[in-house]
Formats: sequence, structure tokens, C-alpha cells
Amino acid sequence: MAKETRAHFKRELNLLDATLLVVGSMVGSGIFIVSADIARNTGSAGWLILVWVIGGFMTLTAALSYGELSGMYPKAGGQYVYLKEAYNPLIAFLYGWSLFAVIQTGTIAAVGVSFSKFLAYFIPGVSEDLVWISIGNLQISPAQLLAIGIIFLLTLVNTSGIKSGKWIQLIFTLTKILSIAGLIVFGFIYMDTDVVRSNWNEAFQLKRILADGSFLNYEGLPALGGALAAALVGAIMSYEAWNNVTFVAGEINNPKRNIGLSLLLGTLLVTLIYVLLNVMFTLVLPFQDIAFAEKDRVGIDASHAIFGAGGTVIIALLIMVATFGCNNGLILAGARVYYSMAKDGAFFRQTGKLNRHGVPAIALWVQFVMASVLCLSGKYGDLLDMITFIAVLFYVLTIVGIYILRKKAPHIERPYKAIGYPILPAVYILLGAGFCILLIIYKPDYTWPGLIIALLGVPLYYLHKKFFKG
Repeated sequence: MAKETRAHFKRELNLLDATLLVVGSMVGSGIFIVSADIARNTGSAGWLILVWVIGGFMTLTAALSYGELSGMYPKAGGQYVYLKEAYNPLIAFLYGWSLFAVIQTGTIAAVGVSFSKFLAYFIPGVSEDLVWISIGNLQISPAQLLAIGIIFLLTLVNTSGIKSGKWIQLIFTLTKILSIAGLIVFGFIYMDTDVVRSNWNEAFQLKRILADGSFLNYEGLPALGGALAAALVGAIMSYEAWNNVTFVAGEINNPKRNIGLSLLLGTLLVTLIYVLLNVMFTLVLPFQDIAFAEKDRVGIDASHAIFGAGGTVIIALLIMVATFGCNNGLILAGARVYYSMAKDGAFFRQTGKLNRHGVPAIALWVQFVMASVLCLSGKYGDLLDMITFIAVLFYVLTIVGIYILRKKAPHIERPYKAIGYPILPAVYILLGAGFCILLIIYKPDYTWPGLIIALLGVPLYYLHKKFFKG
């Protein structure tokens, strides 16, 4: 018991570590895949790039706003804490529950399986197309089992202290950044001038591209809005997890300064990477090939166009590095939210304890179990569709919280104030709310299931509260 009392978070992360956590948690396999769907919905190179710019602008604007909240409440749990302070414990719990049920664990599962998919290029025996275990309608592939193994390994490493997770993040994120930068540079060097001319001749005609190469024009503003919302789903999903650095506030040196700065630097760098990478795609691949790449794997086709037959190997290795580092960041950060919830009596009590290395080991293992269940369910792809809507909804609520806290808690020290307040946060609120409304109208399959999962947290909150008090 004495050891447990002395256990505390260790401030081992500096500004570089925090920035790499932002970048590493964001950049996974999505950037090499989702451009195909965006291309089908927009029908032109200019709009493809513009969607990535809009997604980056929204993310950067949100990150700049979160800087103020991180300076006010530099505590483990980040966004969960901000929602609790701005609203009430129930709203905060709904966020934490959604994170546990869908957002964080679903992403961990999907990223883990993505690693396995690309490893199958080298070891066909771990392919997602094979079936190792069949129980009724449930079929489990070696890719799913390997994903669980990877998640287990990273969870185990992170239970041995923040330094272990920090070094994995440092090595894999730097490797990932340099590799993507190299891919972009080679793409610009070996661009195909005929492809460039064809793709950029009518760059800003917004239309839907069909499989036979024909186009379907969008009629009226509602159709245009629906098309943009559908296109933005993939982009915003690829920018997701930028806020994970706020979860580890208790382990960052000088958090009042470094969290806000790392959010700015990390989201700015990722936006630059994503935009340049997509520009590169339009320089080496005909637009039809971007829109209808096999299994949407645009990155593989682009790498093949640049490097020839060896391109598949290069991009598979790059995506494996990207997904491994991405999952480490997600696993490291997510457990800190469940720890903070447990401290408030809003989650399993044991998850509110730190081990002798100063990390919430039990919370890490509970997260592992949930992510593994989602891996085995085979529903990780469907869950990712829901994540974007729920995540943006909570981002909007959190940024509205800045206005609430300016009135509610004017005397709390704000070492870093939201840049562009009150205009920029309001711009994000309008864009985010508009995005969510358009998805509800035009893409209900993306919204209602996720909303129902989030709202299931209401009865769970009161049941847990009653049980905890008992």
C-alpha cells in the first residue's frame, strides 16, 4: 500500500517527444488509402487537395484552441478533464465511454489489422483473407490474431514506464516522417508531365467519378454539401488522434507551454505531409487510377509508379512502420483517460492506480482487452466510419467549452490563450457542426450507430455511479 501511495506520473516527455506523439498518433495507414474515396466524391485534383487542406485547417484550428485548455488544466486525461470542467461529469463520461467503446479502441484494432495486412506482402500466411478459426458466423483470420499480438506487445512495453513508450514513438515516428518525405521528393522528381497536364487541366470541377470513367454532376447546394461531407470523412479520420497528447499531460515537462506548442507543431507538420503527399499522387497517377486503385491502396500504386516493381515492398514497409508507431501512441495515451475517469469514480476503480513505474498498467490492460474484442469481432472497419462523427462532435463541444470557461472561470491562469479567439474557435464550431449535420442528413450510416453507442453511456453512467456509491 505504501508503494501505491508513492506512485506518481513521471514527467519524462519534452517538447520533441510531445510533438512526435501528436504526429505519430495521427499518421497511420489512412493517408495511403482514403484519397481514393475522396477522389471518387470530388472528381478532380484541385478538390482532392482542397479537401485535405480543409481537414488540416479544421484540425489546426481545433489544436490552437485546445492550447488554452491544456494550459488551464495540465492534468492526465486531457479532453476528458476539459469537458468535465466546462460542463459536468456526465458529458465528460460520455466522451470517455465513447473513447473506450469506439474511438480509441476501435482505432487501435483497425490500425493493428492494417499492420498485418501489409505484413502479408512478405508473409502470405498472415493474410486477412485466410481463416484460422471459424465459430458459427464468426471467422477469425491470422491478421486479426497477429494484430492482437502486436497490441499485446505494445501494451506490455508501455507498462514498463513512459520512457519505453517514448523511445518507440521517437524511433518509429522519425523513421515514418523521413520515409514519407523521401517518397514525396521522389514523386516530385519522377512526375509524369502527361499525367500532371491531364489531372490539373480542369482541377476544380466538383463532380462524382463513376467506375466506367464517366462523371455525375452534383445538382444544387445540398448535393454539393453532401459530397463534401462524404469526402471529408476520410480526411478528418486521417487527421484523428491529434488530441492524444493532452491525455498524457501529467507526464510532459512544462505542460502549460509544451502541450499547446506540440499541438501547433504536430498538426501543422501532419497537414503539410498530407497535402504534399496528395499533390504527389496527382503528379504520378492518372486521376482515374487514384479514384479506383485496387482496394483503395493509392500509396501502393503511387510507389509502384515511382519505383517500379520494388515500389510495393517500399510502401508496405513504410505503412508497417507508420501503423506500428501510430498504435504505440494510441495505446500509450488512451489509458490515461481511463485512469482519470477512475479517479473521479467514473470507471473501474483499479484502473485509477499507477504501478511502480508510474504508469496506469491496469488501465492499459483493460484497453488491450477491449481492443482485442474489437479485433476479433471483425467490425473495426465499420467502427472507423462512426469514429469521425463522434470525435468531431466532442471536439465541437470542447471548443464551445472555451467560451463557457471564459465566463465560468475567468480567474484561472491562462498561460496560452486560444489564437484568434473568438473568431477562429467559432469558425471551427461552425465547420464542425456543419460537417456533423451534413453527415446526419446524407450519411446516416456514419452517424446514428456511433451516436447510439455514445448515448448508451447515459444509463451506464448512472448505473456505475449507483454501484460505486454502494
